[in-house]
Amino acid sequence: MAMKATRRILVIQGHPDPAGAHFCHALAASYAQGAQEAGHDVQKLEVAGLDFPLLRTQYDWETGTVPESLRGAQEAIRRAEHIAIFFPLWLGDMPAVLKAFWEQVLRPGFAFTAGPGGNPFKHKGLTGRTARLVVTMGMPSAIYRLYFMAHSVRSLERNILGFVGIAPVEETLVGSVQSLDDGQAQRWLAKLHALGRKAA
Repeated sequence: MAMKATRRILVIQGHPDPAGAHFCHALAASYAQGAQEAGHDVQKLEVAGLDFPLLRTQYDWETGTVPESLRGAQEAIRRAEHIAIFFPLWLGDMPAVLKAFWEQVLRPGFAFTAGPGGNPFKHKGLTGRTARLVVTMGMPSAIYRLYFMAHSVRSLERNILGFVGIAPVEETLVGSVQSLDDGQAQRWLAKLHALGRKAA
């Protein structure tokens, strides 16, 4: 009987509260547990626990070096075959600390390189990786999808992850998190556990 394929999975927790204890953290823990139980190689990264400066100039982004505190994060991204990214929707978008994280780690020379003629986006540096976005929010997810067109999640999929070659990107939107009863919460945790087992 053929061995079931396992994957190297990076779980990125993008919630800005370093204390944890939010439903977003519980979802990530359930996903990671499912993945580990299935034999996948799981690495976890808590963005709120990282100390790094804001990127303030285009010159620094193009010519500077990634902060020492984020070198491990870059290596974890480079090593991963599948990246599961968890964050709450804040003011209609990802939290500022997560956006700042992407700006620092997805630099030229790592996430993409220039091609002939100086086209800086010719070679996407992170192809061969897939991702899942798990986003919690106070509003019903149907409203976010239908009225707001899930604009910030689609922007992350296309303009950041797709830009550097990560594809396909699947999404799981968890709405009305403040009003979930115990049964609903457990069903969500079970769903993320199952996704983790499948490395999906």
